[in-house]
Amino acid sequence: MGRYIVRRFLEMLLTLFLIATATFFLLEAVPGDPLSQRADKLPVQSREVMYKRYGLDKPVMERYLITMKNMAKGDFGESFVYAGQTVGGLIHDRLPVSARLGIQQMLLGVTVGLLLGILAAIKRGTIADYTVVAFSVLLISIPHLIFGLMLQKIFAGNLRWFPTIGWPSGDELWFGGWKYTVLPTLTGCFSYIATYARLLKTSMLDVVNQDYVLTAESKGLSRGRIIRKHILRNSFIPVMTQLPMSVAMCITGSFFIESIFAIPGIGQYYVTAVNNQDLSIVLGETVLLALLYIVVLFITDLLYVVVDPRISMPGRKK
Repeated sequence: MGRYIVRRFLEMLLTLFLIATATFFLLEAVPGDPLSQRADKLPVQSREVMYKRYGLDKPVMERYLITMKNMAKGDFGESFVYAGQTVGGLIHDRLPVSARLGIQQMLLGVTVGLLLGILAAIKRGTIADYTVVAFSVLLISIPHLIFGLMLQKIFAGNLRWFPTIGWPSGDELWFGGWKYTVLPTLTGCFSYIATYARLLKTSMLDVVNQDYVLTAESKGLSRGRIIRKHILRNSFIPVMTQLPMSVAMCITGSFFIESIFAIPGIGQYYVTAVNNQDLSIVLGETVLLALLYIVVLFITDLLYVVVDPRISMPGRKK
């Protein structure tokens, strides 16, 4: 077990290094630089000072080595576009906003999706099953942008039940200002509902005909106990595979939803940084996002053992 954890940790470091390296050189390959628009209007001497301040006067390989060295210390540098803005400050200010939005979306969407998936599997071939399938196809086919604008039009514009834009801040950042979070949460939860409803239904139908389920039925166990103890537990293995990506995505924000509702989250800022070629911010956010995915995937591997007793950790005695 300990050897497995150490190996996975080394693999995480190697993966982060490769992602950081690829991101750096891909950004360098884009024509132009983040200072060109401002520097073109300045005298030559001022331009040289500005490029020297951000290290853009050095060769690419030298800047790469400096960047990797600083990144190992947790320093991703200062924003090229917004003076004084750092990756640490950006995470501190904007990540909680995206995290709350994403967690609310995921909790509501995954919960409703799993319940609908169970209903569709138990009521296979009935009107309930067909309704869940049709509902899931509809939700997965319509982009977030359309849902967001539609909800704004109906519930914020016509009915005036909720604010059109905005997000709680200050003391209400995590547990207040619920009226601002309803429409963005609904907009983002629909894709979770569709994904997990179809995933769990398919997985449950695959498990139903397994030998151990037939054996349980032959022993006279109740239908409810068979579903809880045998079908659901083994059906959750594919769900555990999908869940890490949902967790990582929910924390990192949604550009479209944050743009529609003017939410000051990290997703919108990330896309803006890419458009502005803000190298340090893009590199820092990319590495932190990759780290989040890798850690969540590692935790998922550990949870597999809890969900399915047939799976054991490498190196652990059976």
